Amino acid sequence: MDLTWMEWTPITASFFIFIGCTLVVMTVWQVLSPTIERKGFLPMATTRGDRLFVGLLGGCYILLAFIGLSEVSLWYALATALAFLGGVLRFG
Repeated sequence: MDLTWMEWTPITASFFIFIGCTLVVMTVWQVLSPTIERKGFLPMATTRGDRLFVGLLGGCYILLAFIGLSEVSLWYALATALAFLGGVLRFG
């Protein structure tokens, strides 16, 4: 399979590997300890999976914004996206 058109960088590859590993860990966690809905700063009651989805979606938007709107290193974008994901998972 020829994926040269995608222009993968180590940063984007690590981000998608992180997403895959996170999904596996969250699945095992859900099987071992089923979640209950709770209300955080998000405007609705959410489960761990909901917060993960919102965090990953927001992280993708953060990365795309850094790529499209700035010349800053993608390491800063990744750090910002991970901080956002952590905040949503913990307090969302």
